[in-house]
Amino acid sequence: MSTTGIELKTRRRALAEAVELVSSMRFAIALLVMLAIAAIIGTVMQQNKAAPDYINQFGPFWFEIFRKLGLYAVYSAWWFLAILAVLIVSTSLCIARNAPKMLRDMRSWKENVREESLRNFHHKSEWTAPGSAVALASQTAQRLGNAGYRVKMVDKTNGVLVTAKKGAGNKFGYIFAHSAIVVILLGGLLDSDLPIRFQQWFMGKTPYMGGGLISQIPARHRLGLGNPSFRGNTMIPEGQDSATAILPQANGVLVQDLPFTIHLNKFIVDFYSTGMPKLFASEVTIRDHETGKTFPASIKVNQPLIYRGVAIYQSGIEDGGSKLKLTGYPMTGPSDKRFAIDGEVGNATELKQGSEPYTVEWSGFRAFNVENTKEGQDVRDVKKAESLDAQLARTLSQHTGSAAKNAGNKDLKNVGPSVQYKLRDKTGQAREFMNYMQPVTLEGAQVYLAGVRSNPSDPFSFLRIPADDNHGVREWMRLRAALADPALREEAARRYAERAMPQSKTDASLARQLQESAAKTLAIFAGEGSGGKGGGYLAVSQFLERIPAAEQEKAANVFMKMLNGAMWELWQAAHAQAGEPPVEPTEAHGRFLQLATNALSDSVFYGAPVYLSLEDFAEVKASVLQVTRSPGKKVVYLGCLLLVLGIFAMFYIRERRIWVWVKEYDGDAHAMMAMSTQRRTLDFEREFADLKTRLPQSAQIGVS
Repeated sequence: MSTTGIELKTRRRALAEAVELVSSMRFAIALLVMLAIAAIIGTVMQQNKAAPDYINQFGPFWFEIFRKLGLYAVYSAWWFLAILAVLIVSTSLCIARNAPKMLRDMRSWKENVREESLRNFHHKSEWTAPGSAVALASQTAQRLGNAGYRVKMVDKTNGVLVTAKKGAGNKFGYIFAHSAIVVILLGGLLDSDLPIRFQQWFMGKTPYMGGGLISQIPARHRLGLGNPSFRGNTMIPEGQDSATAILPQANGVLVQDLPFTIHLNKFIVDFYSTGMPKLFASEVTIRDHETGKTFPASIKVNQPLIYRGVAIYQSGIEDGGSKLKLTGYPMTGPSDKRFAIDGEVGNATELKQGSEPYTVEWSGFRAFNVENTKEGQDVRDVKKAESLDAQLARTLSQHTGSAAKNAGNKDLKNVGPSVQYKLRDKTGQAREFMNYMQPVTLEGAQVYLAGVRSNPSDPFSFLRIPADDNHGVREWMRLRAALADPALREEAARRYAERAMPQSKTDASLARQLQESAAKTLAIFAGEGSGGKGGGYLAVSQFLERIPAAEQEKAANVFMKMLNGAMWELWQAAHAQAGEPPVEPTEAHGRFLQLATNALSDSVFYGAPVYLSLEDFAEVKASVLQVTRSPGKKVVYLGCLLLVLGIFAMFYIRERRIWVWVKEYDGDAHAMMAMSTQRRTLDFEREFADLKTRLPQSAQIGVS
């Protein structure tokens, strides 16, 4: 088949060249390559995400360039739809140019061949048989017919031509395959945003960029029941209804009215023994607006409900406004006074912590969290700065076991409920947090994970708060408050000096020096003088860097021993201040203190004035359903059928033609046979060899 296009006979050369280009196969192939590249972009780059996510990923400069190119919604971009439309025209012209020729060639017997030309064929054979030329031609035609060929005999001036053909339907493969491209592309256009764009261009429909109730959105932002094609989502909390779908647009949303109401009776989630979800299903009741008919239905993943030409798929699960009860703990200052706070997912709660007002925006709740706690897989740590001196950092790590190290875990486990929220200050700046309700076992110890991130595109980094004897965070919060209290630090330093150097064995001046050193150690670790921006092991590292390098390792050992001892006394002093009995010096309490010290160091980077611990909840689940109307789906199915038939015809149907020229020669019948095909295969060679043997075989040939 020629790659050139239609040659239009006109004096307008530019028009003729344009028609030839558009109708040519090379142009269609170029468009297919462009579509393939666009599809790759649409696959690699996540589509229809929120603009801030793209800004965080690419930066403001490239974000704007990619936005103008329409790369965030490739399949609905104007240039993508234009390529589809032009490809439909190009392929249609290609079919119009080549299909008639192919059909004529299929019907043609090619009987104008000459005897001399048959001798030039690669596959040819000659034989002579007694009898007349007509009898031999009839015998040959009969044998070709028995071999499955369609046969025609043509009288020639000096003989008889037997022409036969088989597999002419091979050319239907080209017609079907090219027609399939057109049909599939038409189906794609029907299911694209083109009908919606048409309504925006000519019917005044505009995206809605505000908030409020869906029922109060004006008609110019709503699409009617006659909209032929759409794809949107609807989120329905348990016990509530929805009769609309939300269609995201580049600068807002459009509301699609549905011909029925969906009532979510119950959302079902089933889990495997590992805690991984096994089943998502929505038990719904459908009420038809036109007839009033109601019926129950179940919508599962890969098992959609199709009603009145609208398909409803189970897309996901969201929180429908769960009620939360939490306990707040101060993360700054010397107070550890707890307070109760309530929240509802999707709403906000005012929070006053000190002199700064904050707003807690409750963004999510999950009753189940499956985490990979396998050995060496945990990377959920609050990011901390490293020491400038690598050797000093290694020295510190030998003593601290800080959360900056990767921890070993155990397999996939359901670690229980979690709450996610944003804490926004009076300037509008916000950080996002995610706290788990139950402790997680990491490295053989139970810790509470408190996640934090500054950007939505970033992963959460986790502060690990060790669980106390009562499986809570109370003891760690008490220790944190004590570290921030100068008076308790002084008391802890006094206790440390008294325990390390009893007055009966040394003089008071040496004890005072030791007390002052312990107090300074605690002050450095507490970040005193840093304005809340320092402290922890980072401050220790910065302090040790001022010591000569040759003495740093020895100084680090002394500092860490003093810090550990002073922290133990600080814990005891905090208990004494609260009127509680002293902490027993057990191995478990020693392990707790080590983990608590690490967490206190990392808490500098937590960046929140409070820690909110989830105490109780009343979960309200919401089902996310994808609602689509796809009139082009059946068209695409038809195109796929044509494509399969076309490929089958092209690859498995082989066109063969045979010419046998029979003439009288010295009283006998002489035959010249030639055979041709588009593709020479082993099967063709075997068939030619078989016919070359069978056709000359003797038979009862009548002599005229």
